[in-house]
Amino acid sequence: MQLDLNLLTVLDALLEEGSVMGAAERLHLSSPAVSRTLGRLRAVTGDDILVRTGHTMVPTPYALSVREDVHRLVRQARAVLRPARELDLAELDRTFTIQCHDALTASVVPVLVGRLQDRAPGVRLRVLAEHSADTDDLRQGRIDLELGGSRPHLPEFRSAVLGHDPLVVAMRPGHPCATGLDLRSYAAAPHVLVSRRGRLTAPIDDVLAAEGLRRRVVAAVATVATALQLAARSDVLVSCTEVLGRPLVDAFGLITRPLPAASPAGEICCTWHQRYDSDPAHAWLREQVRAAFDEVTAG
Repeated sequence: MQLDLNLLTVLDALLEEGSVMGAAERLHLSSPAVSRTLGRLRAVTGDDILVRTGHTMVPTPYALSVREDVHRLVRQARAVLRPARELDLAELDRTFTIQCHDALTASVVPVLVGRLQDRAPGVRLRVLAEHSADTDDLRQGRIDLELGGSRPHLPEFRSAVLGHDPLVVAMRPGHPCATGLDLRSYAAAPHVLVSRRGRLTAPIDDVLAAEGLRRRVVAAVATVATALQLAARSDVLVSCTEVLGRPLVDAFGLITRPLPAASPAGEICCTWHQRYDSDPAHAWLREQVRAAFDEVTAG
């Protein structure tokens, strides 16, 4: 049998109104259209559904026995096809998973967790570190949001730029470059790069090459925290974002100096899969991430 859910809608109206005309008015259909559907219902069920008694129609015993079930099924179908868009934060019970590098974890996540707990105490947050290679976690729904400096360009993903953060050079107090850092002294010092892929070059190397300079990279590490720990124990320089890197820079007792070259501020993006575009809870999470980022960068 080819199931037509419209039959249930008409059956519900017929049982509620007790007449073809009443059901037609309720459904904004013509009486002949409802009469034809009643005929189909009789053919499918093998029951008359409604029978005439004098000037009125009364339901059959079968119709009476299924009336509540039919009404419940129609309500459920409408709820499925018209999901609620009002978000009750007090009742929201959900676990969100975000993935980001450690500078964002140290700066934005504490503010974000505070906002979530103040506004939706039933929400839990899982924060994962970046992978060394691209994954399909966003596509498969294993993570809800990816925060970082890059964004996928496939049409199934959505991205929003949260803001920009200029680059600075972190070093230990008393470093030879602390009293003055120009391009030549920058190139002459040893460097540690932050790269989740383990790359040993960055865009600044093109700037140095144009000036006939080349820096010595002694290590590439996956996290800002590891790079800054090395800077705290030696004379290596670490280029990192100024605002988002500040909690880690302060934690290791380091100082910063401006990058001695023209360089665009780092772009910080929020990326998600298009399946969440119309999800009210996910949209609210994205708003909270942006608000937390703005709070950190404004301070």
